[in-house]
Amino acid sequence: MAKAGGVGVETVRYYQRLGLMPLPERPQGSGVSGGIRQYGRADMERLRFIRSAQAAGFTLKQIARLIELDAMTDRTEARQMATDRLKALDAQINELQQARASLKRLAEECAYEDGGPCPILKAFEP
Repeated sequence: MAKAGGVGVETVRYYQRLGLMPLPERPQGSGVSGGIRQYGRADMERLRFIRSAQAAGFTLKQIARLIELDAMTDRTEARQMATDRLKALDAQINELQQARASLKRLAEECAYEDGGPCPILKAFEP
């Protein structure tokens, strides 16, 4: 399951320790399935949900809350969490756009100025 989910085995175990994923029973017996935990489709879906939520910027604590809310079918708080996350992403995008514009201006100044200290290096001096 870890490989199929694009994570390491320790990541799955970590999610299980945090309660984000259930710990499946380890079957008894010998042979191919003896002692190897068996994961089902729901486990894979949960792992994908966790990874997608992380990609959207939710913390593991927030993801745990989203999972709780899903079990309670509480859309109001889940929607508020998503709205808050969108606001935070918009703020990050704005900061990155400002940083990009500043760096672009410095790169252009560096290309057109002859002699003297490089504007890029000078901008980052303490």
